Amino acid sequence: MATTNPIQFIQQVRAEVAKVVWPTRREVLLTTVMVFIMAALTAVFFALVDLGIRGGLQLILSAFS
Repeated sequence: MATTNPIQFIQQVRAEVAKVVWPTRREVLLTTVMVFIMAALTAVFFALVDLGIRGGLQLILSAFS
């Protein structure tokens, strides 16, 4: 591995950072809102699945007691 001095390293880092395409404020806001919506939908889905499993188990257990 070739060694570079600190100045060359910083120049290379700056060149790579300049290539990055940063998202706009609107894109960040929209993706953040979408993440919160998907998290809420996932939470509701698993809550409903949990209620269904709990109800089914209570039915089965009450039948045998």
